Amino acid sequence: MDPGFRRDDKGGGGAPRILSRRTGSRSEVAAACPAAMTAGIRIGMALTQARALVPELRVDPADPEGDRADLERLAHSLARRWSPSVTMASEDLLFLDLTGVAHLHGGEARMLRRLHALLARLGFAAKIAVADTPGAAWAFARFRPETLLLCPTGEHGAWLAPLPVEALRLEGDALDLLHRLGVDSIGQLAALPRAPLVRRFGTTIAARLDQALGRIPEPVAPVTPPEPIAVTQRFAEPIATPEAIAHWLGDLVRRLAEALAEAGQGARRIGLVADRVDGVPQRIGIGLARASRDPAHLLRLLARRIDSIEPGYGLDAMTLHLLRSEPLGALPVDERLDAETVPDLAPLIDTLATRIGMARLWRMRPVESDVPERSAAALPPLDPPEREAPPLKADDVRQLDRHAPLPPWHPEWPRPIRLLRRPERLDHVVAALPDQPPRRFTWRGERHEVVRADGPERIHGEWWKRAVETHATRDYFRVEDERGRRYWLFRQGDGERQVTGDLSWYLHGLFG
Repeated sequence: MDPGFRRDDKGGGGAPRILSRRTGSRSEVAAACPAAMTAGIRIGMALTQARALVPELRVDPADPEGDRADLERLAHSLARRWSPSVTMASEDLLFLDLTGVAHLHGGEARMLRRLHALLARLGFAAKIAVADTPGAAWAFARFRPETLLLCPTGEHGAWLAPLPVEALRLEGDALDLLHRLGVDSIGQLAALPRAPLVRRFGTTIAARLDQALGRIPEPVAPVTPPEPIAVTQRFAEPIATPEAIAHWLGDLVRRLAEALAEAGQGARRIGLVADRVDGVPQRIGIGLARASRDPAHLLRLLARRIDSIEPGYGLDAMTLHLLRSEPLGALPVDERLDAETVPDLAPLIDTLATRIGMARLWRMRPVESDVPERSAAALPPLDPPEREAPPLKADDVRQLDRHAPLPPWHPEWPRPIRLLRRPERLDHVVAALPDQPPRRFTWRGERHEVVRADGPERIHGEWWKRAVETHATRDYFRVEDERGRRYWLFRQGDGERQVTGDLSWYLHGLFG
């Protein structure tokens, strides 16, 4: 019994969205969200016709290689957790053999519901059908309206009879011939005598019918999930000293590095499981900012965690697991002896992360946004910068703009050294409207007298992104109190129109 999966784009708010592909000299629709389908757009339609139907259409290029890779990763995950036999039947279809595994998941009906909930959490819109044969499951998933369908054992023939002959996965020529002869349903086709059917149409139609009805087997090629990389060392006598643990840990790291080199991978996360004689495992793990298979570097990071292992009465075995990896090829070597070398920060970051955790290490990048709290984003410390935009075509009108792009953070707009995660409201603010800085304010229970101030700097909301910010206005001031401390304050509203804000004051940053 095999369920068939289909991946759709649910779409979202805003303009209808489609994916386009290039077929020769023609651009056509490869996929469409439900809103676009409702507007009359169909798969295979010319892109110009789709734009004519929906002028505000959002068009993105299709990525068939990426979709194939995503489907393959999903198939591998299902093969590890749900069924040992998972087949990629097409670009949007998976077959799962449930023989002998459905009872492990609470029965076929419950398994269907759990699979559907899992796929929904992963962002897949799926139709799942269970039948006695792969052909019947494919037909039910494609041509029945139910999202979840469980065909009783032995009833697939009766359920297939009212479906159109397209449900047999036939080619276009065979379908045209059947329709010309008035054979529109599978039931009508199954009622025809077999010998005249084969003489007239060949063996293809009869074979598809027999596969769907279970009269002949349908071979499938299940995917084989890659085996996780792990190395194990078992001991004849338990070990308990730090020296012995460090010795065997070095041997495990060397063997793991060899396995990584053979697989062309670099480690990003490694876990060590040490089995104690009393059955209580000891676990330590490390993460790397950049993929690596350098045994010396990996051993240094793991050796710092040996103190957290409690051997108790001794360790029976030690296993080093590769938890996360990335493809890692050969490193380029500059042939010039006088070439300037860029220092590699990865070992330093890995050492710091081992001590304080990777979550406490990040770098900031500017974001093009007028709203201060949206003008910066945290990134991992060694993530590569964003790729440059592709070169413009010769007839692109944007080439007429000879001005250099404006920097996201303008040097003439001073910003505080420390920006609060959220602006904090101020109390007891005394200020003259509409454009005067505050004379005094209270922040976190402490009163501040303002002796110097500069501003206002007016910042409007991003109305082109959020409709609620159409009239939002902030007036920012740089102020200094009587003890020389400088703050970045703003008033919500322009002081003249009530729609721009409620005139409340907030502290957003500190200059020093």
